[in-house]
Amino acid sequence: MHLPNFVNILYHYFPHTRFIQFLHNWENVIFSLIAAVILAVAFSIAGKRAALVPGGLQNFCEMAVESLDNFVTGILGERWRKFTPFVGTVFLYVFTMNFIGVIPFLKSPTSSFGITFPLGLAVFFYVQATGIRELGFFKYLDHLAGEPRTAVGFILIPLMLFLHVVGEFVKPLSLSLRLFGNIWGEDVLIAVFVGMGKGVPIHFPFLLLATLTSFVQATVFSLLTTIYISLMLPHEHEHAESHVHDQAGHEAAH
Repeated sequence: MHLPNFVNILYHYFPHTRFIQFLHNWENVIFSLIAAVILAVAFSIAGKRAALVPGGLQNFCEMAVESLDNFVTGILGERWRKFTPFVGTVFLYVFTMNFIGVIPFLKSPTSSFGITFPLGLAVFFYVQATGIRELGFFKYLDHLAGEPRTAVGFILIPLMLFLHVVGEFVKPLSLSLRLFGNIWGEDVLIAVFVGMGKGVPIHFPFLLLATLTSFVQATVFSLLTTIYISLMLPHEHEHAESHVHDQAGHEAAH
């Protein structure tokens, strides 16, 4: 049960028109593309009209980019700022897809598992590619094997490899199901209250809640994406920095 959108309405009145049938069959993809176009247009306009003293749209876009950069570097560190574009794009895209369902005659495509699962897969492949690129192929396999360094560790390689591989494949499923379930439930809740109101906008408070939920779910999706990336990064430099700080503290104590 969902609120009607313009594709539903067109299909209701013109069910035998080929173009309308196409729109109906690819409804969720259409709305995901609308979300992408909204983002592309907004940031293109902000970039073309960039001024020394930023206006409303430019100021908003710059604030969003800066906040996302702080978000990523706050978790991964300054060294890994290069992941901001990917994580930032994921957040903005997921948030926009979540949010457009609040706009009359549009729909949140993330209320469909057929949209959220490819998003989860995109994160999965990006994370695995990051692990191979940053660790190297053999260290990547070593990571999946649990980084065995003892006789017991080598004996447990098959078990650890199986658990790590299964864990990696579960991550995109977990990401996609969480996002799909929350947004789908939110859309159903709003549709139910619209039906109960019978013209009276008793669903209005839930639109505000949906806006907040859209932001929270995009944040959770991006946070988990960032954490998954962090688990694939080499951490030798952290151990080295920790050793330097410990040594400096020891020398200062003496």
